Parts: sequence; C-alpha cells; structure tokens
Amino acid sequence: MLALLAQRARHPYELHRFLIDTHKDFVSGLPRSLYHAVGRLAREGLIAPVETNREGRAPERTVYGITAEGRQELTHRLRRMLERPDRDTTVMYAALSLIGALEEGEAERCLLTRAAELEGKVAAAEASLAGLDLPRVLLLETEYARALHAAELAWLHGVLADLRAGELGWSGLAREDD
Repeated sequence: MLALLAQRARHPYELHRFLIDTHKDFVSGLPRSLYHAVGRLAREGLIAPVETNREGRAPERTVYGITAEGRQELTHRLRRMLERPDRDTTVMYAALSLIGALEEGEAERCLLTRAAELEGKVAAAEASLAGLDLPRVLLLETEYARALHAAELAWLHGVLADLRAGELGWSGLAREDD
C-alpha cells in the first residue's frame, strides 16, 4: 500500500483495482485485508486522509496519501526485502514488483548487497559439498540450495548489468513528489 500511495493518493477501492489490473494481487485476503492494512497504516501515521468526497448517493470515499514517515518506512522495508535472501520467494517477488518506489541508485545498492549475500551462500554450499565425505544422495538438498542461489545470482548479475548499461531505468515512473 505504501508503494502505491507513494505514486499518488488513492481511495482503498482504487488501490484494490490497481492490484488486480496489474496482476499484483498475489496477497491473499484481498480486498478485506487491504482495508485492514489501510486502517493500520493510518493509525501508525504512515498514511493520512487527503480528501473525502461523495458522488450521488454513494457513501463518502476517503482518499489516502503517504506521509513522510510512510516514505521512510517504505524505503526501509523495501531495502530489507531486497537485500536479504529469504526461503520464502514471495518476499523477493513482492519487493521486485515495488522496486520502482526506490531511487535507482538505492535499488542498485540493495541488489548488490543481495548479490554479495548469495555469493556467500553459494560459496558455503560449495564448501559443504567439498568437505563432506558422504554419498551424493545425502547431499542433494545442498546441491539444490546451491543451484537455486547460483541461478538467482546469475539473474541478479544480468539485471545489474542492464541497469548499468541504461537498459533498465527509472525514467518515466510517476511519483507525487517529482
């Protein structure tokens, strides 16, 4: 919600429609969980009402915008999600879907940090495989973990190369404060 409201102020229903229309609806429990999240973020001072309007007989609709504290929290959360590999791949999936909320240089630093973490994991798996005198069948899970980390690392190197070459950039992303 914070990333979407960083783009521009919206009503919760509009947030829900945007998530569905852009196929970012991988969060379970929508739309009810979205309304709960909006309420919680407002109580925490991370978002605030910017206007309330009514059309015809429809109920009042409150439009919310992100606060300065919300922008800081968004940046903090996204950095953490991008930098730290997690067994739950939906964390990275979600972070990548929102990466445009960060400045380009900051996103690059986060991906570099993640790449360094993955390099360490690949090296640790390789050391385990080389140091253990066990039948291969007992090391398959370590081989699997190494393969997954190596594949993500190769992909990250490609993304970082595209970023540096100017083939992947942030130009054209709309932000309220631009």
